[in-house]
Amino acid sequence: MKKYNMREMVFCFVFLASLFLNNAGVTGQADNTGFVNIDCGLPANSSYKDASSTLTYISDAQFIDTGTNHNISVEYVTPTLSPHYLNVRSFDTGVRNCYTIKSLVSGLKYLVRATFLYGNYDGLNKGVIFDLHIGVNYWKTVNISDPGKTTIAEVMFVAPVDYIQVCLVNTGSGTPFISSLDLRPMKSSLYPSANSSQSLALVRRLNAGPTDSTILRYPDDPHDRMWEPWSNVPYWTEITTTSHIQNLPNDLFEVPSAVLQTAVIPVNSSEIQFFWEVDPVDKDPSYMANLHISELMQLTANQKREFNITLNDAMWYNSSFSPDYLYSDAIYGLRPFHGSQRYNVSLTATANSTLPPILNAVELFIVLPVSAIPSDSGDVSAINAIKSSYQIKKNWNGDPCAPKTYAWEGLNCSYAVSGSPRITVLNLASSGLVGGITNAFANLKALQTLDLSYNNLSGLIPDVLSQLPSLSVLDLTGNNLNGSIPPGLLKKSQDGSLTLRVGNNVNLCSDGTSCNQSKKKSNNSTIAIAIIVPIVVVVILAAVGILIIYKYKKRPGSMSTTVNPNNTEFSTGTSTVDSSLKLENRQFTYNELKQITHNFQREIGRGGFGIVYSGLVDGTQVAVKVHRNTSTKEAKEFMVEAQHLTKIHHKHLVSLIGYCKDENCFALVLEYMSEGSLEDHLRGRAAGTWPLTWRDRIRIALESAQGLEYLHKGCNPPLIHRDVKPNNILLNARLEAKIADFGMSKAFNSNNDTHISTNHVVGTHGYVDPEYHMTYQLTEKSDVYSFGVVLLQIVTGQPAIIQGTGPESGVMTLIQWVRQRLARGNIESVVDARMQWQQEEITTVTFILVTVAPVPVRITTWIQVTLARTALVRWNSTLVQFHWSVAQ
Repeated sequence: MKKYNMREMVFCFVFLASLFLNNAGVTGQADNTGFVNIDCGLPANSSYKDASSTLTYISDAQFIDTGTNHNISVEYVTPTLSPHYLNVRSFDTGVRNCYTIKSLVSGLKYLVRATFLYGNYDGLNKGVIFDLHIGVNYWKTVNISDPGKTTIAEVMFVAPVDYIQVCLVNTGSGTPFISSLDLRPMKSSLYPSANSSQSLALVRRLNAGPTDSTILRYPDDPHDRMWEPWSNVPYWTEITTTSHIQNLPNDLFEVPSAVLQTAVIPVNSSEIQFFWEVDPVDKDPSYMANLHISELMQLTANQKREFNITLNDAMWYNSSFSPDYLYSDAIYGLRPFHGSQRYNVSLTATANSTLPPILNAVELFIVLPVSAIPSDSGDVSAINAIKSSYQIKKNWNGDPCAPKTYAWEGLNCSYAVSGSPRITVLNLASSGLVGGITNAFANLKALQTLDLSYNNLSGLIPDVLSQLPSLSVLDLTGNNLNGSIPPGLLKKSQDGSLTLRVGNNVNLCSDGTSCNQSKKKSNNSTIAIAIIVPIVVVVILAAVGILIIYKYKKRPGSMSTTVNPNNTEFSTGTSTVDSSLKLENRQFTYNELKQITHNFQREIGRGGFGIVYSGLVDGTQVAVKVHRNTSTKEAKEFMVEAQHLTKIHHKHLVSLIGYCKDENCFALVLEYMSEGSLEDHLRGRAAGTWPLTWRDRIRIALESAQGLEYLHKGCNPPLIHRDVKPNNILLNARLEAKIADFGMSKAFNSNNDTHISTNHVVGTHGYVDPEYHMTYQLTEKSDVYSFGVVLLQIVTGQPAIIQGTGPESGVMTLIQWVRQRLARGNIESVVDARMQWQQEEITTVTFILVTVAPVPVRITTWIQVTLARTALVRWNSTLVQFHWSVAQ
C-alpha cells in the first residue's frame, strides 16, 4: 500500500470541515453543502432561497468590482423562470473581467457552472459572442443569438491554487454578461479524466427517458449536476422503475438513482443510435463521453439483454455488455477521441440477446488542456494587497500576468519556459495613490523596476524595499514623503546597484540624514559611519572566521556531522554551518534587540532553543526568539531556520521579519502569534486559554495541513519539517494556524531522491514516524505521520505520550491509548470531554478515528449506519492506509 499523502489529507479535512463550517468552500460565502451560489447582478448584501433547488443564492458584489447590474426585459420574465435569470451583470469596459472565488484548496476538484440569459437587458436586442476563461486557460466561447434562450457552460477542473477566477473576455462581438455562477466541490475520485493537466468542459448531460421536461439537479443529485431530459419519439420508448438504483463500489461518477430510474429502449428495432457533430467554434476538439446504463427489469431465466457498443463503427467497449439489475454501470473512454466532424454511437443487440439494448444517461465533454500556468502565488497575493491598499481603479482583473495578452496595465512580467510568470516591472506613476508606501511591494520578489512617481504618497520610505533582490530602479519622484532614505536603499544607491529617484519630496532628506540640526556635520558623520562601520565589521568577521576555520581544521579527529555531503559549511565557534548563507530579511544588532524588547523584559515562551520575548518593531508587535546557547547544534539549527524562513512565504507559516547574529546571541524576529500554540489550547497550559470548539479545531487542522502541504509541494526544493507537533502550530488573534520552528527542517530533492538518509533520528518522541525511526530514511511522509498524531490530539485533547492509570498503568503512546478504546467500541471516551459534543460532531470525530487514526479497528454497526459506507483501516508501521467513501 502507498503512504497517505498530504494532498489527500487536505482533501479529507475539506470534506470534514464542509459538514460543520459555513465557510468550507469560501469564507462566509458557501452554504452547508460547500456550494457557492452566486446570482450575478443581484444588489449587494441581497440573498434568497431558490424554490426548486432549495439552494440559497447571494449577490456577486463580493466576488467582483467591475461591471453594472441590469434587469432583463419584462417580456422575457415567465412564472417558471428561475430567479437568477431575472438580472445580469454586464461588462462594457475592459477586455477581461473576472470573478474571484477564494478559499479553495489547491489540488482538489471542483465543478463550475455559468449561466446566461440575455433577455434584451440592454434594449439593443442583438446577439453577442464572447469567451470564457477558467483561471488563465480558455474554457468556452459563448454565442448568444436568441434573447429568450438560456445558455449553460460547465467545467470540471482541478484547482491549481487556493482560489479560482472565472473571466469573461470581450472578443469584439458585443458586451459580455452573465446571469449566475455556481461552484461545487467534487470528490477527487470522481471523473478521473479531469486532472491537473486537463479539464472537462460539458457539452451535454442527458437523462434518457424521463416522463416530463424537468431538469434533474440538486437535491436529487447531491453534486448538483444538471441532467436534461432526453427522448427520441417515435424511435425510442421509455421504461422506468421506482426501485432504488445502487452505485457500484468505488463508483467513478455517482449518477443519482433518480436519473438511472428512467431509460430508453428502441421501438421495433435492436439498435439505439445517436450522434453529435463538431461545433464550428471548436477547433479540432477532443471528446470524452460516458454512457450510464442500468438494468431496470427483473429478467427471467430465458431472457437476456446483451449488446455491443460502437463509435463510428469501431468497437468502443471490447466485448458485449450486459447491465446488472438495479446497479449503475458506465462505459467511458480512457483516452480522448478526435479527428471527425461527426460521431455516431450505436448500441446493437447481439445474436444471443432476447431483449433490445438499454440506455439510461449520457455525458459528453470536450477535453481542455491546462497549458497556461498562473502567476506566482506570492506575486498574486502581493499585487492584490497593493490593489486593495490603494483602491486602484485600473481594470486589474484576473491573473496579473497570464495569459500574456491580458497582462495588467502597468505591469511587465517574465515568462519562463517552465514555472510561473513573475512581475518584474510595476508602473503606478500618476495613479492617484494616497497614503504610505505599503510593505506589500516588498513581496514582489522578482521586481526590477518600481515607479511610484507623481502620486500623493506620504510618510517614511520603508527600508523593506531594500530587500528586493533584483530591484534596480526605484522612482519616488513628486510625492510627499518625509524622513530620510533608509540605509539599505542608500547603500544600494551608492554602490550603483540601484537607480534611486526621490526628487520633489520637499520633506525628504535625500542624502540619508535624519534631518536634524547641524545638517552638514551630521551628513558627514552619517556617511562616514555608513561607509566605515560596515567595512570594519566585515573585516573583523572575516578575520575571526578565518581564525576559527584554521583552529577547527587543526583539531585532530574533527569531522562534520552534516547529513548531506553536498552541503557547503561554515564555522561558528566549533560548529559547522552553511557559510554561503545570505539572509534577505532585516538584520538587527544586539542593542537593537534590547530596545525592541525593552531590555528583554517580557518573556512569552521558553524552550530548548532559548527564550521568546515580546517586542515592538516600527509599532508592530513581534516575537523575538533568542538562542542564548551558540553551541554547534544551536548555531546550526538557528541558521537553518533563518535560511528557510527567508525563502518560504505562506499564510499558514510563521513569517520572519528579521534576525540578529553576533557574538552575544542568535535571534529571530518573528511574526507575533498572540494566542500561543495549539498545545496551549489543547492542554490548557497557558493562562487565559480555553477549550477550542470543534469548528475551530477542524479549521486549525485544515490550515495547518495547507501550510505543511506548501512545504512539501510549494517549495523548491521541498522541505521536510521533521518536528510537526501542536507546540509548533501557533495561533494568532483570530485563531488562524501557522506552522513554526524550522530549525530541524531538511530540504529534499523530490525529483531525484526517494528519501534522505540520516545518521540519527530527529524529532519529538510520540510524533516520530516508526519507519523513519527504524530505517533512518526521511521523506515527506514522516511529516504526514506526525500530522496524523496531531489530528488525534485535536480530537482527544490528550498528549502524544500518556501515563496510564489503573488497568492501563504505564507509559503508552496516544495511538495505543486510542486503539485500546476503539477496540472496546468505547468511542465517546476518546473525544475531548471538555466540549459539549453534538451527535453530528461525534459522527465526524468517528470518521477521523476510523480513517485517520493509525490504528486497526473493526467498524461497528453504529458507525456503518452513521456513515452509510465502509472505512477500512490498516496499519503497516508507518502510516494509516485507508480506502473510504461516504454516502451522500
